Amino acid sequence: MQATSVPFSLVGIDHVVFLVDDMPSALKFYYEVLGCRPGYIYPALGMEQVWCGSALIVLWDMTHPGATSAVPPVTGGRNVDHVCIATGPFDHDALRAHLDAHGVEIEREAMHGGARGMGHSFYIRDPFGNKIEIKGPAVYPDGRG
Repeated sequence: MQATSVPFSLVGIDHVVFLVDDMPSALKFYYEVLGCRPGYIYPALGMEQVWCGSALIVLWDMTHPGATSAVPPVTGGRNVDHVCIATGPFDHDALRAHLDAHGVEIEREAMHGGARGMGHSFYIRDPFGNKIEIKGPAVYPDGRG
């Protein structure tokens, strides 16, 4: 099926929003474990954004009075499985050691296809249960080995 004509062109993922209930823990994880940089802050909403390369991860504190519209209608429900963070080359053992030093468990490692081709992926969770895929560069850009 071919896409219909739309009045815009796609560039990529701008941001993803994660609901959290402890902003200091969230910021610590995203800064120290993933190496994100500070982004925009919206104090009236209880929202902070962190730069993840050229995209943003938005952390929205559900316990903040300004976040009433963010509270999910179902307790414990979810509507996002995971977000994939594309990285440059890295040493797999060094990443394992880094995550271990921060008490972050690797749930799974796999070789998967993605926007840049087949590459090695590490699946972890942030302190709020959000699943994050850390994906290295393509080993096979066309998905064939």
